[in-house]
Amino acid sequence: MNGDFWNENADVDLLHEIGRRMATADPLHDVLRRVVDFASAVVRCDSCFVYVLEGDELVLRASKNPHPEVVDRLKMRVGQGITGWVAEHRQPVVVPRNASKDPRFRSFNELPEDRFQGFLSVPVLCRGKLVGIINVQHRQPHNYTRREIHLISTIGFLVGAEIAMARLESEKLELTEQLEARKVVERAKGILQRDLKLNEEEAYLALQKQSRQRRKTMKEVADAIVLSDEVKRNQNPPGGSGVPSP
Repeated sequence: MNGDFWNENADVDLLHEIGRRMATADPLHDVLRRVVDFASAVVRCDSCFVYVLEGDELVLRASKNPHPEVVDRLKMRVGQGITGWVAEHRQPVVVPRNASKDPRFRSFNELPEDRFQGFLSVPVLCRGKLVGIINVQHRQPHNYTRREIHLISTIGFLVGAEIAMARLESEKLELTEQLEARKVVERAKGILQRDLKLNEEEAYLALQKQSRQRRKTMKEVADAIVLSDEVKRNQNPPGGSGVPSP
């Protein structure tokens, strides 16, 4: 009885801490890292993934284990694999052993976790709409308790709105950055057209060529051109002699 009472209090404290920390307006990846931390605290697991629904694909956005080569790159369609099945049906899946033998299983060569035995996958929802998936895995067979399943599912309910808002903020920031990049590229094109007597298409192709050769983004190349032009103009202001004052 005392052990159960302690567990109940610990669970309440944990869920309160989740709610408190999720109330902060943090970037998407910070939110997702906390989701992984909380899920891993609830279920002492060997692996934890968080996928985020983007369009009609699930994108791996956070992992307990370091996977720099696949985080933000690995994608799967809704309905593909166990994770995709959970996304399609919006219901948890519990596989205590031999997860790779489940008929819904789909292997990804990049992930050593595909060889793990235990697998728990729950949907993350916001107002009834799918936002993402939380996966918890074990190297050895693991009988997931009702408490573990309910707590991971509750985390999904609690963080759904926060992930949705953080994703919108991230998309908004990305659009802003794209707009700024487009502006500086247009400005650099104008400089090249003026100084090298190129037409618009030729100036754009010149930027592209420099971007490939220098292995830098178009914006980085454009920033350098704009900066160089500003330096030259400051040294030779309109109407000036171009000779610095003594």
